[in-house]
Amino acid sequence: MSSDNTPVIVGVGQVVERIGEPDYVGRSAADLAAWASERALSDAGADRDLKPLVGVVHAIRTFEDSGAAPFPFGKPDKFPLAVARRVGLRPKHAILEAVGGQSPVTALIEVAERVARGEVAAGLVFGAEAISSTRHLSGAGETRDWSETSDGEIEDRGSARMLTKQGIVHGIVSAPIAYALQENARRARLGMNREDYRMAMGRLFAPFSAVAARNPNSCAASEPLSAEDIATITPRNRMIADPFPLKVVSRDQVNMGAAILVMSAGAARYAGIPEDRWVFVHGAASAAEPDILDRADMGAYPAAAAALDAALAAAGKTATQMDAFDFYSCFPVAVFSTAIDHLGLSADDPRGLTVTGGLPYFGGAGNGYSSHAIAEMVDGLRAKPGSFGLVGANGGFQSKYAALILSTQPAPFPGWSEARRPDDGAHVVADLVEGAGRIETYTVVHGREGPTYAIAIGRLPDGKRFIARSDDPASLAAMQARDPLGAQVALSNDGERNAFTLAG
Repeated sequence: MSSDNTPVIVGVGQVVERIGEPDYVGRSAADLAAWASERALSDAGADRDLKPLVGVVHAIRTFEDSGAAPFPFGKPDKFPLAVARRVGLRPKHAILEAVGGQSPVTALIEVAERVARGEVAAGLVFGAEAISSTRHLSGAGETRDWSETSDGEIEDRGSARMLTKQGIVHGIVSAPIAYALQENARRARLGMNREDYRMAMGRLFAPFSAVAARNPNSCAASEPLSAEDIATITPRNRMIADPFPLKVVSRDQVNMGAAILVMSAGAARYAGIPEDRWVFVHGAASAAEPDILDRADMGAYPAAAAALDAALAAAGKTATQMDAFDFYSCFPVAVFSTAIDHLGLSADDPRGLTVTGGLPYFGGAGNGYSSHAIAEMVDGLRAKPGSFGLVGANGGFQSKYAALILSTQPAPFPGWSEARRPDDGAHVVADLVEGAGRIETYTVVHGREGPTYAIAIGRLPDGKRFIARSDDPASLAAMQARDPLGAQVALSNDGERNAFTLAG
């Protein structure tokens, strides 16, 4: 029998509101999170009212609170309390988590630690996004009032900037651009040409689209895509940032919410929650990367490798012993660098690499995507008692990774396991540069009418790394005509940022 203070996941809930469906009303993010929370409380199947037992609420940061999305209708000043009030909770602690896609796992483990220490009997992790409704309603000329003020205190973990000044100045202003640089760095390491690599991305993500197509919790009804559908550039699958066509890019225009209820085993017994609803944490670990420019291999993810290894070791398991996976899939490289390159899995692994369908197809619910992955995993593990599942949650630009091992098989709570990113040495990044350089990785950023600018990262003759931007039409055309990896460039600067043109 599990000790009374062992934390267990006893309830999960997911909601989705699709524009155009008969029951669409245009809920706010707080409304969606409350709806998901009610479902998680009900999912536990308790004999007693669980709401008085919830001592902590831990909210995943919305894109609005992260500064990553507009909020024309306003927003709650204290998102965790706005949701708690809707659900009828009176928590002792309310937390608004820091930005990052790793945060559903880190929030879950923090709540579990509070439960294990006896601080609270139960805690609720929740998150939601209503970005699709915001865009839809604004475009239709409708207005809503989603602003509200809450009394009480919250712990606001803050919205840390993930883009550096040097990166912004040179045009790294969005996730697709940052990940495109990493994806092409991986391609350079593998020595693959552009066409073969784009097909590899298609083969990786085609099974994801099939899972999403049959998942009733997906953000939109969809059909499975073939590798060719994903890889072929068409007007409906235009290039976003080389090498990414639209169909491999995370979809953040969603109306989705998810919640996870954690309780002590003792409280769960008291509440009459059947033990076949319980899911145990067997391993958890996290690690972080330096800025993109400071990484020896911009296409690798050693922090994720360290976190995955530490979580599996804590569980006493290997990847071959997992029955299900969900790897954060905002862009292909996030799956390639973890599941494929590190764990040695294949794109067509019969277990699948996602339980949701992935961020481009199921929906990238802001920082909260992995809340949905955890909820799907819990449901799947309950359906196959004794099985094991691994959730890998990624934040930033392959910047922060958290790995989680779950099973219905009872186990003592392990807490966080230590994960250390290996030190790959110091990398000197030059500021303003002139002269010659050679490209390590690049991307060409596209608008609807075609290429707009390019970014190159590479090495100077003295071994220092540089970053530069090109608005030169001839260079953009040349980068479309032939693969620029390894090409020599001529560098200059205007006193603020570096520019490049292709040499020769």
